[in-house]
Amino acid sequence: MRVISGNASRPGATPDADGTNFALYSSVAERVELCLFDADNNQTIVELPGCVDATWHGYVPGIRAGQRYGFRVHGPWDPQAGLRCNPAKLLLDPYARRISGEFNWDGKVFDYELDDEGALLPSSLDSAGDVPLSVVSEVTSPEVSRPRIPWSETIFYECNIRGYTMRHPEVPESDRGRFSGMRNKDVLRYLKALGITTIELMPALAYIDEEHLYRKELRNYWGYNTIGFFAPMPRLANVDPVAELQDMIRAIHETGLEVILDVAYNHTGEGGSLGPTLSFRGIDNLAYYRTEPGDPSIYINDTGCGNTINADHPQTQAIILDSLRYLHNDIGFDGFRFDLASILGRHADGFSTSHPLLEAISNDPQLASTKLVAEPWDPGPGGYQLGHFPERWAEWNDAYRDCVRRFWRGDAEQSGMLAQRIHGSSDIFEGRQRPPFASVNLITTHDGFTLADVVSYEGRHNEANGEDNQDGHSHNYTRNYGTEGPTDDVGIVRLRRRQRLNMLATLLFSQGTPLLLAGDEFGHTQNGNNNAYAQDNEIAWLDWDKVATDPEFLDDVRELLWLRREIPLLRLPDYVHSNEEGNPRFEWYNLNGDTKQGEEWANSRIFSVLIVDATAAAAVVINGHDEDAVVTLPPAIGRWRLAYSSGAPEFDTRANRKLTTDALSISLLLSNVD
Repeated sequence: MRVISGNASRPGATPDADGTNFALYSSVAERVELCLFDADNNQTIVELPGCVDATWHGYVPGIRAGQRYGFRVHGPWDPQAGLRCNPAKLLLDPYARRISGEFNWDGKVFDYELDDEGALLPSSLDSAGDVPLSVVSEVTSPEVSRPRIPWSETIFYECNIRGYTMRHPEVPESDRGRFSGMRNKDVLRYLKALGITTIELMPALAYIDEEHLYRKELRNYWGYNTIGFFAPMPRLANVDPVAELQDMIRAIHETGLEVILDVAYNHTGEGGSLGPTLSFRGIDNLAYYRTEPGDPSIYINDTGCGNTINADHPQTQAIILDSLRYLHNDIGFDGFRFDLASILGRHADGFSTSHPLLEAISNDPQLASTKLVAEPWDPGPGGYQLGHFPERWAEWNDAYRDCVRRFWRGDAEQSGMLAQRIHGSSDIFEGRQRPPFASVNLITTHDGFTLADVVSYEGRHNEANGEDNQDGHSHNYTRNYGTEGPTDDVGIVRLRRRQRLNMLATLLFSQGTPLLLAGDEFGHTQNGNNNAYAQDNEIAWLDWDKVATDPEFLDDVRELLWLRREIPLLRLPDYVHSNEEGNPRFEWYNLNGDTKQGEEWANSRIFSVLIVDATAAAAVVINGHDEDAVVTLPPAIGRWRLAYSSGAPEFDTRANRKLTTDALSISLLLSNVD
């Protein structure tokens, strides 16, 4: 087969009318082979003839879109020095826009053999047939019509494609668990009617199941085990993952909704030093992964997943930026949620807000309109970085989650902290010149209990994960109100329902950007499993039959979402305070309608927040006590009217400042200039 020099300007496989150009970065390779596979899996091997600035390249005439291929990298094998080149291992193209085939956990996927003393010797077993193949793909850039929803109006809704559609009654069986299921008209009609604005889609790029899950006959459900930063997960498609993902996004946009993608750039599915070799490790190990300075054979594991991406290396920075541009420009995503995002800001000596990779993402002109959301922590030293991301970014706020849960379950001395959280966590973000939208307020996410389980379980029940119930968070700030798990006790059921509404109302009446977990709006449960990463089954899949068991609860959630959308005072673009001249302003009041003083915050569980501008006012009245209470409302600019309550309050419209609140309830009152 003829191969000519081609060029190094576009990494990956780039087809044109006459053939395909292939380019692969490897600063350690001595030569690179391109392996082309026919329909019978016979391979033709050609050597890439050119190399410019560590990018190996070649052009093969006659190669078209649909051609399956892989690379073999010849170079030094010296694990003690961090060099892991082994041409017996067929490697995925890191820039592959599509992959094909299954990954098989057997000895052929490992690049080493262990000698009697535990040293790593190069494996001679050919991994072809046991690893996925890259597929040459046309670069398509469909015109994208985006809703471009302002941050002040944004409401995130986190969902998993498989979990959302596998049991959906209106999704045809052939579309369940796939991109095509998410573009189903009934699915999108439901989301639009619910009142959210932006779908936060859990990982949808190519990933593999971890070995320990494979051995237990479980599967990775969440998708945080990426093996490619461009290719959609084949499991989520029927025929053409790229086209079907683009079609899904187009349908979401036509519904008037945004969609952002959860991306895991912090590590890959190759694991630690004894993990499989699929791509990055065999191409240029030290360019892509951080290793111990004194012993490059050992991977730094700040992610808890075996390896940590090397955010300091220019090649790693380049591939992440290229991935983001492709997913935004060509696939159509409106933004990104970055898993363990503090990894992307790590130097060898720790995290930096001004890390070149974070700065490059923030300032890239092609990404200027995207929403950027950080999970601002990782398990490594100094990994907790809430509030420390660049100006453009928003951040998942676990301090909000913990405070809201603790307040409503009855923990002492939480009122003052809750006031800060309702104010958009100004104590965290305002001093760093960040607006309220930077706080992504949440109560539940995929990683933990569902909302129904927050009020039903005091301990995790993760036995189905096969880890002796030792996995998952142990500090969950939950309460079961008398019985662990399901109960027929009417009083407990009623109280749990009230508490779910209290937390959701708090979320939607708080400054900042709210995030809801899919299914919380109708009581989805995982039966106490707070780490369902391995449960690609009915434990984690949404049970849509639950909607019919309490349709009024779903109606209440829709009403709360509608109120947030219709009342600008609940979503101010900037922080405001009571001591500022002019409007709008925030003020805090006690049970008696007097301005709340510092010493009152310690134990008081009944208070009001007044948000007021020149023409309107909103009062959020919180009774976190276990007894009913008569609350004197803050002064209004007109007459107060009750807009919402999770309880059944008595409101004296004649006196207009007296509200009898139920125990454990939250109410919203509105006032306008007459």
